[in-house]
Parts: sequence; structure tokens; C-alpha cells
Amino acid sequence: MIKNDEFLKSHCFHCRQYNLPIGEKTYVMGILNVTPDSFSDGGSYKSVEEAIKKAHQMVLDGADIIDIGGESTRPGFVPVDADEEVRRIITVISRLKSELNVPVSVDTTKAVVAEKALAAGADIINDIWGLQKDPDMAKIVAEYDAGVIVMHNSSEAVNGDIMGDVNSFLRKSIRIAEKFGIPDQNIVIDPGIGFGKTHQQNLEVMRRLKELRSIGIPVLLGTSRKSLIGNVLELPVDERIEGTAATVAIGIANGVDFIRIHDVKEMVRVSKMTDAMLRG
Repeated sequence: MIKNDEFLKSHCFHCRQYNLPIGEKTYVMGILNVTPDSFSDGGSYKSVEEAIKKAHQMVLDGADIIDIGGESTRPGFVPVDADEEVRRIITVISRLKSELNVPVSVDTTKAVVAEKALAAGADIINDIWGLQKDPDMAKIVAEYDAGVIVMHNSSEAVNGDIMGDVNSFLRKSIRIAEKFGIPDQNIVIDPGIGFGKTHQQNLEVMRRLKELRSIGIPVLLGTSRKSLIGNVLELPVDERIEGTAATVAIGIANGVDFIRIHDVKEMVRVSKMTDAMLRG
């Protein structure tokens, strides 16, 4: 595992045919949920054409990566089987890979879905259980030389030191990846804001993001429109853009390399301004 932060600054995130230099800029991952029930944009892009049109617009607005989700992971979500998840995403992946030159990520916890997605051309698997739920996930990622985002998660709120738990969980995910031959350069870590954490724990993780640099792996932050923001500002999902912007700026200031976002145009501007001040 990479230990030296200076080495990380010269690191590239490798995801199949793409190599994204770390440290030069903040990468913006645009969220494309092709689900009927996602917490923010569920049902918005139910047809393939609607999804493709939205993805094109996100790239025009500055998205570096498109992240496709075929199953909602919001609190209280209704699970779908692998066949339905594949049905929702596979044509969208194939179209995007033929029409856009950006990495395509797939948000899934199922190895069978990941394999179908990668076979269709996806470049990254975004696993909210950090390779720790489906025992075949790491093997599939390794076989395709794909990138993988491993996120901290828990089925219930953590007692005690939340950052200690986040750190321990993510290091375990990295060990699993390494066991199956996934190199460090193919891994991004995500502290999992909004997953298995209380409101105060989410705020604490945001305050202590810089501690994740000790792991020596690029960091992704996903706070877009989440309840963390709604709870502080007492605002509904569609009025959380300013709160999202605050989390993005703080995240970048504390070492985040990737942001996962709904409002691409606005957050590209926030990240560019923050990068200009911090990265020079």
C-alpha cells in the first residue's frame, strides 16, 4: 500500500484505458440514476434516451466521470434483483461508451452486475460496501483491470470513534483488493457520508477528512443533496445546492480528489475555484 503523501501527489487513478493524474485537479463524477426511487433524482431518467441526454449535458457542464446507478441506496430503499439492475443500466453503458470519451462508473454491490457492466465497457465499479459484501466482487474488478471505489458502510450507526472505524474498514477493503491483485493505483476510497452514521458522526467525518490521507489512496466525497445538508439547513432535497457547495469546498481543502455530484455545472465551478486557490 502507498504510504507517502508526496508519492500520492504523483499518482494516477487507473481504470482500464484511463489514467487520471492525482493532485492536479478535483475530478467531478456526475450522478446518473436510472432508478424509479433514488432519493434525489429517482424517476427522472427512466428511458435510455433521457439518461443519455442527461449524461451528455453533464459532460458538457464539465463532468469527468459518469456514475450510473440501477438500484437506489437511499435509506429504506427496496432492493432489486440482479437481472432488473442489469436491464436498467446495460444499454445506457453501451451507448455512453460509444458516444462519450469519459470513464463510466457503475454503482453496484453485486458482482454479477459488475461483470455485465464491465463487459459492456464500464471502467469503474463504485461499491458502497467496499468489496466486503459480495465475495466475488474483487475478483471481477481485478479480471477487467477496472477502477474501484470502496466506501465505508455499516448496517447500523457506529459506536465510539467514527474515524477509527472508517479507517479500519477502508484498510480492510484495500487488503481485500490487494489479495485479488487489484493494485493501489486502481483504488479510490470514500468515507461514506450518510451511510451507517448519525448526523453528528457525518459532521465529524467532514471535519476530519484530512486524516484519510494517511491511507495513501485517493479520496472521493459524496455529499450531494444529502440529509447531512438538509438537517443543518432544514431544507428539502431540491434546495440543498449551497450546502452541497460548502461540503465540496471543505472536502477539497481537506484532500479530497473526487466529488460525486448531482448539480454538475455548479459544482464544477466550485471545484475549479477551490482548486485555483489550493492547487495553484
